[in-house]
Amino acid sequence: MDTPLREPTYLILTALAAEPLHGYGIIGEVTTLSQGRVALRPGTLYGALDRLVDAGLVEVDREEVVDGRLRRYYRLSPAGDATLSAETERMRRNVEAATDRLRRRAASRATAHLAGGLA
Repeated sequence: MDTPLREPTYLILTALAAEPLHGYGIIGEVTTLSQGRVALRPGTLYGALDRLVDAGLVEVDREEVVDGRLRRYYRLSPAGDATLSAETERMRRNVEAATDRLRRRAASRATAHLAGGLA
């Protein structure tokens, strides 16, 4: 995938990296992974899952009936695993670059502050 993933999509793929999950399990994992910042509604999640299945990034793992309702479990496909890995590496490089620049900026400010105090 050439374009960066949106955060909810990234978190859905991350949630599925550990084990197959059903929809409400994914919602719970996304909430946990995002520390509550991303709270998916069922309609939003299932629309995203349909797109991810169509794109070949997620597969249906199994279906079971629980209390008379169909529960569908999803898993990360090999393509989804590769996409998640590539996106994680892209984000890691971005964080590394930003961290480096922030450190240099802080060091530059500290040097300027010290130089200003010596004048």
